[in-house]
Amino acid sequence: MKRALIVSSNYESTESVEQLLRNEGYSRIAPVASGNEARRFLDRETEPELIVINTPLSDEFGQELAETASATTSASVILICRNDISSEVSDKVAETNICVVPRPVNRDFFLESVRLLAAERAELRGMAKESNDILMKISEIRLISRAKAALMKYLRFTEPQAHKYIEKQAMNSRCTRREIAEKVLAQYEK
Repeated sequence: MKRALIVSSNYESTESVEQLLRNEGYSRIAPVASGNEARRFLDRETEPELIVINTPLSDEFGQELAETASATTSASVILICRNDISSEVSDKVAETNICVVPRPVNRDFFLESVRLLAAERAELRGMAKESNDILMKISEIRLISRAKAALMKYLRFTEPQAHKYIEKQAMNSRCTRREIAEKVLAQYEK
């Protein structure tokens, strides 16, 4: 269930963007009319996958909101602004992951931007998962190394003997090397 937040003071724009997003599979769409409402929404609700900000808003332009949302959430952000200032705004937000779309909005360009941002977000989530997996593996290797060191210190094992001991215990007890390492450390590092 894809979620989106539309921030726009213009009712007609909100309706047209909402219809485009529904056609792209966004089923939970929350429209708000101001930057303050959007900030409150982001503080209390589940984070959306996409945030579309149609400038100017009733209480601010919207660029600061876009920058804040980009920095504090994992949502993709689209900032819609007048065509005559879109290049200038795009230059200002160039260091962020904000996509600037000029108004009047070209339907195909907008939808392609939504699709590209969704693909980018999925790739980033995959990289974050991969990074987390690597960090977990490093943590496990460190733990096993500490357990080997404890076995070498207290039982006078060589490194290959300590390694073989942990492997054999894991296999015999049908648990992971990490669990055996934790047991060894619990026994010898008090």
